[in-house]
Amino acid sequence: MAKLQGFEFWSRTLGGARHVVAPMVDQSELAWRLLSRRHGAQLCYTPMLHAQVFVRDANYRKENLYCEVCPEDRPLIVQFCANDPEVFVQAALLAQDHCDAIDLNLGCPQMIAKRGHYGAFLQEEWDLLQRMILLAHEKLSVPVTCKIRVFPEIEKTVRYAQMLEKAGCQVHISRHLPSGDGQESSDLKLLTVHGRTKEQRGPLSGAASWEHIKAVRKAVAIPVFANGNIQCLQDVERCLRDTGVQGVMSAEGNLHNPALFEGRSPAVWELAEEYLDLVRQHPCPLSYVRAHLFKLWHHTLQVHQQLREELAKVKTLEGVAAVNRELKLRCQAEMSRQQGEKPTSDLPFSHWICQPYVRPGPREGSRNAGACSKRALEEEEEGSTEVLSKNKQKKQLRNPHKTFDPSLKPKYAKCDQCGNPKGNRCVFNLCRGCCKKRAFKETADCPGHGLLFKTKLEKSLACKGAQLGLQEPQQPGPGAPPGGFSEVTGSALA
Repeated sequence: MAKLQGFEFWSRTLGGARHVVAPMVDQSELAWRLLSRRHGAQLCYTPMLHAQVFVRDANYRKENLYCEVCPEDRPLIVQFCANDPEVFVQAALLAQDHCDAIDLNLGCPQMIAKRGHYGAFLQEEWDLLQRMILLAHEKLSVPVTCKIRVFPEIEKTVRYAQMLEKAGCQVHISRHLPSGDGQESSDLKLLTVHGRTKEQRGPLSGAASWEHIKAVRKAVAIPVFANGNIQCLQDVERCLRDTGVQGVMSAEGNLHNPALFEGRSPAVWELAEEYLDLVRQHPCPLSYVRAHLFKLWHHTLQVHQQLREELAKVKTLEGVAAVNRELKLRCQAEMSRQQGEKPTSDLPFSHWICQPYVRPGPREGSRNAGACSKRALEEEEEGSTEVLSKNKQKKQLRNPHKTFDPSLKPKYAKCDQCGNPKGNRCVFNLCRGCCKKRAFKETADCPGHGLLFKTKLEKSLACKGAQLGLQEPQQPGPGAPPGGFSEVTGSALA
């Protein structure tokens, strides 16, 4: 069956989705996707999955995608980060039967993406991206989509989007029709544009540029989703109107209020309890659950800081549920005392109501947050140790002799292929994963990683040779008894 074209794919396969939940690492798991769908989300993405790990690790595939069949969780797009066309396609082939499209992440701006050379740090490598999309289009039975960040210049962003749209496609793509009728085939079926540059992250996020998104939408003939500046349903409607995109994607807005697309701001415990019920049905790591409640209860935990510490320490799902119940009781007690009075804080609603969290800017964050603020990427790279993160402070309390001075830590060398730390004694100068693949392919040994493919093969061949030698009938000499009786007897006597 031929793959549907851009607008036909969006309208038929994706159901004309306008309200989209973004792919979020460790935060877009099945339970959260189902919660979001119940409250107005029409399309969800999986968390960003590492293509190379997905190919080599069956447990990783099972944990992130190969779970029980869940008809509610469709339409679904699986997102991968990758920097190798073959690896990207191998991962996509393993995932395509479980989703409606495969997305290539070209928007992650984090340090881990820089180290692994993927996400937004591929946006200058247009030849590589063309090859990745073209190969995926040729090999996959489902469409290929991309999520990108913008360049500072609108013109370059438009050229970038057009390159992705036409990657490897030699035919002309018409741009005058509002639907898919009469359009030529494009390798890329849908584009999501996050209106921030890769430098805009953390306290430097700032506002996303809808002007960039609007320009891209006018320049391409495939559906476009907008991402950035979405905190409430009014923002969604304004973005659709101002940019002309087909859908709007939310990440942080969704995490703080999963009912955003419904236009509601319910009591936080209402959604927290519903989410915990879903987790009981569709289990996920406790770290995911805790992170979601930190987001949902963000404003309340600034008031009840003792319970913030409790939530950080609990080890079981029931422990998390107990903290949630205690927060609910405290907030309900506050509600009865206030009796309709307006909140005294700067928040638009009382702190127990789902509402946006506005990330402080760099100056404001440095004045107010102290050790709580995230350090800039440059500081992390330089290894500044003037202020420890909360996590490191806790580790230091448990182990006072532990040092976090990077100058005292050994510098690891990078794997020649993937950028992960390589084994110090690896004969190929690779990490264990890459070393295992190469040693297997070349039938070689790497004692440093305990990989002995060559040795095991030689032993296996020697063993088979010995077995064959024992099975061959011996030719009896003159006067020798039949069947080699003398040899057997001699062997027994020896």
